[in-house]
Formats: sequence, structure tokens, C-alpha cells
Amino acid sequence: MIGANLSRRERLIIGAGALALVLVAGWGLVVAPLIDRSRATSELVPGRQEVLARRQDLLARRRDVQAELEATTARIDAFSERLLASAVPSVAASEVSKIAKDIAAQSSAEVRSERILPPVEHGELLEIPIEIAVSGEVRQLVDLLSRLEVAPKLLTVQDLRVRVVNVSQPRELLVTLTVSGYLRPGKGKT
Repeated sequence: MIGANLSRRERLIIGAGALALVLVAGWGLVVAPLIDRSRATSELVPGRQEVLARRQDLLARRRDVQAELEATTARIDAFSERLLASAVPSVAASEVSKIAKDIAAQSSAEVRSERILPPVEHGELLEIPIEIAVSGEVRQLVDLLSRLEVAPKLLTVQDLRVRVVNVSQPRELLVTLTVSGYLRPGKGKT
């Protein structure tokens, strides 16, 4: 009814206003959010392309990665074989002591004393140190150290102190060394 009282010009103005209102509302409610979403998506595209390229590269290198994993696993297994067999620190300490004494005997060095030190944690490994005093000539002690380095179990020398037994005859040396073996708690055999 209102349209009947309005002139043609007024109806045209109202129609143009309604059309402008629909265009503004359509722009604000439909077009602007679509443009914003398109911008946000276009900003994500380079990052996603990079991730896709890395994953495709990883898939292309799958055999190499698998071979590298197997080689690393083999090295870990070989290293694990050099760890002490016992999971109990006191038994492992006696194993380190026995190995050190055997190596000293093979080197013709005389074991004067030994002392078991408290274990030390290093991440997943437990260090089992012993302190051993050995006397002998320089060649015997060098032989002892070289044999410790190639022992069947992984042994490291943490501390080394060298003293001369008799100052007037400096042939015989007294060496106090801290030898450590390693084990993985709960992983060994008792």
C-alpha cells in the first residue's frame, strides 16, 4: 500500500537504496570473509608446499633412511654387547674388578689395592667405577692401559695418578687409576 502513494521517482530511490543495502550487506557478510579466507589460505600454501616437498623427499629417501636405521641399530647392538652383563651394580663392579685384575696380570703389573666406588648415573647408562692401584715399570703400565682400551667390555679410565715408588730408583711406578665399566640398569642378565 505504501508503494501506491509513492511516486515513481521515490520508488526508484527506495529500490536503489534497498539494492545498495543488499550490495553492502552482501559485501560485508559474503565477499569480504571469502577474500580474507582466500588470503589466509594463500599464506598457508608456501608452508604446506614446503612440508609436502620434505615429505616427498623423505619418501624418496625411504630406502636410504631404512638402511641408515639398520646400520645404527647394528652399531647400538654391537655397543650393547660391550656393556657389562649384570644388571646389579655390585656384581657389575666385581666384573670390572676381575677384568682389570686379569689385564694387569697379562701386563705383568702387580695389583696393590682396589676399591669399589659408588655407581654414577649417566642417562640410561650406569657407570660402575673401581679404583685400582698397580705397580710396575713404564712399559708394563703402558701395556696395561692399551689392553684396557681394547678390552672385550667397554672400560674407560676416568682418573690416572702416577707416582714413583722409590725416588732414588725411578724405574718402578705406582699408578692409581679409576676404571669404569657401564651397564644399562634392568637390561642385563643376572
